[in-house]
Amino acid sequence: MDPSQSLHAYEKLPLFGTGIVLGLWLVGLHVLMLVKAEAVQGFLKKLPRNQQLGQILLGIGMIWFWLLVQPTGKGLFNSLAMELGDFDKLKPYLRIGVPVSIVLVAMAVKEFLAVRALGLLGLMVAAPLLGAAYLEDPASRILIPIFAYVLIIKSLYWVGMPYIFRDSVAWATADQGRWRMLCFGGVGYGIAVLACALLFWKGL
Repeated sequence: MDPSQSLHAYEKLPLFGTGIVLGLWLVGLHVLMLVKAEAVQGFLKKLPRNQQLGQILLGIGMIWFWLLVQPTGKGLFNSLAMELGDFDKLKPYLRIGVPVSIVLVAMAVKEFLAVRALGLLGLMVAAPLLGAAYLEDPASRILIPIFAYVLIIKSLYWVGMPYIFRDSVAWATADQGRWRMLCFGGVGYGIAVLACALLFWKGL
């Protein structure tokens, strides 16, 4: 049996392509935050109370998770199916429980739903990033796991203590010099990821 057949879809992601996408996203996002500072700051300040956006983000995150707990197979809906070891027997219940929970949470949670949903989505995004960098040789690949683990930590706080997101936004937007410094830091990190992808990660 080809060993690659036993790998999850996340582990098959190319480090080069993942680095390019992550780098471009970081640079593009933080350049937008610099150029449209007032609009972005206004959006972030209103985000915790944006119920409609919260429902959309929650739906995306839950559907993503639902695809992970599908039975293994070759169909489109099975392409992200993940082995859960001893918990595999719970998959049928999760496939029913996840759609039900989407509706119930979207209806019941009124406070900071968008932030909690953003945290859920952040946790989902971190997994493929870690999968792409797993066991790759270049030491520079550590840039992707560093970003992924920071994202995981932030996402856990956003899910459990969403008011921290509001307080962080208030801190970042209280001083325009601080805002620009954070934006330049994000652009710099994105450029570093892009540079490593182009110089060291080709073919990986």
